[in-house]
Amino acid sequence: MNASAFSKLQTSVTACQRCPRLVKWREKVAREKRAAFREHDYWGKPVPSFGDPNGRILVVGLAPAAHGANRTGRMFTGDRSGNWLYRALHKAGFSNQPHSISRGDGLELKDVLITAAVRCAPPANKPHPSERDTCRRWMEREFDLLHSVRVVVTLGSFAYLQTLRILGDRGDSVPRPRPQFSHGSEASIGSLIVLASYHPSQQNTFTGKLTEEMFDHIWSRAKQLVEEDTLPC
Repeated sequence: MNASAFSKLQTSVTACQRCPRLVKWREKVAREKRAAFREHDYWGKPVPSFGDPNGRILVVGLAPAAHGANRTGRMFTGDRSGNWLYRALHKAGFSNQPHSISRGDGLELKDVLITAAVRCAPPANKPHPSERDTCRRWMEREFDLLHSVRVVVTLGSFAYLQTLRILGDRGDSVPRPRPQFSHGSEASIGSLIVLASYHPSQQNTFTGKLTEEMFDHIWSRAKQLVEEDTLPC
């Protein structure tokens, strides 16, 4: 891992202005704020990746939440989805604490890097296809640098499909027909295993579509894959 190149890439991410609709929305949210966070200084910019750049597990989310990562400036930080994610990562031994509140809270990840298919908070959590395609350059460049990654955990179908598109366009052997998204499914693509999970969104966790047991199993499986080193070279 070229640490300097990775750091420069993340700096470029935070300066991106390529999607006018997303720029307008993220900045509007940062100005107006939610009542509960009226005293907070919102980040209001594209959110960089967070975690261990030498990690063997890459986590791909959809996009920053308007009052979560768009507020705090760190992936999955400051909202209920993040509460689920970091609690599960801590249980599996991938983080030093089970909560993620702010960039200065002391959280550290081991063997895991968290990124997203889209780096700006989108209205209604729904990026346009053109925004998805514009933003993919950041994940593509990360794959160029992240040579230690062996397992990609995708949170939700949006992240799953975008990951398969990027890997396929890079020349990796995505199975045909393309594997359908389902919770717990695994796809061997080149030297990687893509492990799919439902997103820990409120919609999924409140309705019971995703339970803690189901989510914990994903991280146990990811840990098993990297520790057994059974992945193709």
